[in-house]
Amino acid sequence: MSSFWDKHVVPRLIGCACRQPGIMKSRAKIIPQASGDVLELGCGGAANLQFYDWYKIRSLSGIDPSAELLERANAELMQQGRRANFITGIAEALPYASGSFDTIVTTFTLCSVQDPDAALAEARRVLKPGGKLLFAEHGLAPDSAPAKWQERIEPAWKHIAGGCHLTRPVTSAISSAGFATNATQGQYMKRTPRWLGWVEWGEARLAS
Repeated sequence: MSSFWDKHVVPRLIGCACRQPGIMKSRAKIIPQASGDVLELGCGGAANLQFYDWYKIRSLSGIDPSAELLERANAELMQQGRRANFITGIAEALPYASGSFDTIVTTFTLCSVQDPDAALAEARRVLKPGGKLLFAEHGLAPDSAPAKWQERIEPAWKHIAGGCHLTRPVTSAISSAGFATNATQGQYMKRTPRWLGWVEWGEARLAS
């Protein structure tokens, strides 16, 4: 039952949830800033494709653990007439040489990786000197009431929602991984429960 849920139900849930209006607005705030050789973590579902400024993109690569979501992403690429190198894999073990990318994009992905510290360490490794990490992620709410609800709900939630965690910090985790964040912003998404709706977005570069 669990394997059926993970293979057939979770990809559909993720595909639907990750295209909600509030989430798409968060994507639209950062994706157009991507440039050069770009790597997208958690590219399955292709929700970011419509927001890239393709005149600024030299190449687009992506990695995702879900073969089902990657199938959808590649179908959407074909439909849009775009080219990208989307492959199956995990953010904690990127199959790329160090210093390969000008931009790394992570949107609503760090909540569900098994080891966010390892994923961010890998992102730092494959980023070129002077490159940037663009992020829009939901995570630990800054207010005590929704944060307490996040703690209560997370054990059941992560089993239902493909390993999605509610209590992971966003910007502070990125800073702890050796990035310097610039003008980070955060807010609760409208028409979304506060325990699920806290989002932070911004740009980070390698700390000197």
